Amino acid sequence: METTTKQTTSANHADDLRRDDVLWQMAKRRAGFKYSLLAYIFVNLFLIATWYFTSGSHSYFWPVWPMLGWGIGLAFQYFGAYHGDNVFSAEKEYEKMKRSNEK
Repeated sequence: METTTKQTTSANHADDLRRDDVLWQMAKRRAGFKYSLLAYIFVNLFLIATWYFTSGSHSYFWPVWPMLGWGIGLAFQYFGAYHGDNVFSAEKEYEKMKRSNEK
């Protein structure tokens, strides 16, 4: 009986470490997204100011292109940081397949 208790405790500890690692990775992705968002805002404000003061407000708004390109990348980073684990989870797909096979 003592061996079973040790195995259960060891398994619980391993599960806790795995959950902690997953949470740590999520926290790193979310912090990275926030840093990228801040950089996106400041760099694009600089590009808009450069456009405005060199060409004027009636000229072609060229900052839209870097804003659009970087914005698409930022959207993917946001999705991966806040929603990626839920949508592309192999465990969730396995559970769905298991439920559909039981019916």
